[in-house]
Amino acid sequence: MLGLPKENVRVIFKYGSGCYGLNGADTVSYDAALLSQAVGRPVRVQLTRKDEMAWENYGFAYVIDQRVGLNAEGNIIAWDYEGWNPTLGNRPGYNTPGNVITGFLAGFQPAAFNPRTPAPAPTGTFDNGSNTAPSYVTGNVGGKGGGTGTVKSERVLSHTVQSFFWTGPLRSPSRLQNTFAHECLMDEVAARVKADPVEYRLRHLSDPRLIEVVKAAARAAKWDTRPSPRPASRRTGVATGRGFACVLYEGDNGYSGIVAEVDVNQDTGALVVKRLIVSSDTGPISNPDGLKNQLEGGALQGMSRALGEEVTWDDQKVTSVDWRTYRSLPLGFAVPAIESVLINRTEGEAMGAGETSITVVAAAIGNAIFDATGARIRQIPFTPERVKAALAGRT
Repeated sequence: MLGLPKENVRVIFKYGSGCYGLNGADTVSYDAALLSQAVGRPVRVQLTRKDEMAWENYGFAYVIDQRVGLNAEGNIIAWDYEGWNPTLGNRPGYNTPGNVITGFLAGFQPAAFNPRTPAPAPTGTFDNGSNTAPSYVTGNVGGKGGGTGTVKSERVLSHTVQSFFWTGPLRSPSRLQNTFAHECLMDEVAARVKADPVEYRLRHLSDPRLIEVVKAAARAAKWDTRPSPRPASRRTGVATGRGFACVLYEGDNGYSGIVAEVDVNQDTGALVVKRLIVSSDTGPISNPDGLKNQLEGGALQGMSRALGEEVTWDDQKVTSVDWRTYRSLPLGFAVPAIESVLINRTEGEAMGAGETSITVVAAAIGNAIFDATGARIRQIPFTPERVKAALAGRT
């Protein structure tokens, strides 16, 4: 960045608040370094909230199109996925300061965007690091199935396109978006064939550990076994529903199942999450309290993103630049009851827990909205405006 030999640079590091993914720490360090060289003196740079949120790298947007084929018994026999997401920049690392805005303004280019056309041949092993493949396919690569499901006729095609906004990892990058699409579609298909959503998932799973976390979450929630939506639901006032979602995070890094219970005010579109029950299998557990903290914190952050967090812009600039315009959960919000079900497997390796529960929350809430009202919302966040529009579009 500065063109100085490394031995002439001294970094004095101070701990700040934590971050999952990418925040303004790199950019503000570059600012201070460049300014101090310009004036020949130490410089302190402190961004305002607006400074950072207007110019930071944003989490990935996704558009996902999926289709399934059913047999005469209503079971899935083919699954087709195609998704698109835009990227520009990323974490700067050691060699690409242009991946963030200050580095770019200083003359460095972001990491080169190299479309993979034609797509490279499979490596011979199943890799589901972004949870692009749904939990219900076999993941057959090189004659060997690495997935967690039973559907053998499968196509997974993911397109990365160049973004106009700076992008980077936001907690559970890509996995939250893909799992939202998979788990909501699974719910839609279950409703189409009039099957219970949990039972229908179990019908299409092959991994015994994922099967167990599904059963554990449903058991702890005292799951109301029936098809969705809830029968004889009224179309005004507050309606109550429950929804389910599950995933093997990154294809090999922690199993999670979740039940969400919600109240939907059908007159205003307001949504209240009443209860979240999270089951987890991360292998041998060394610190149960720490694991529960990870699951509960992830569930709440996932709820925040599902209910309100959204980057907005007009024809000139980003407009979500503070906590009034970028709507995370506010102080004093109605905290749901959160229950954690821990499955301790003493054999095998320990897996991750930090991003398992956040990955499944949005899908479970969306499925609960459908169960309560019969309205399906395929875009997050579930703002009151989107909820009311979906309710108005019910047949």
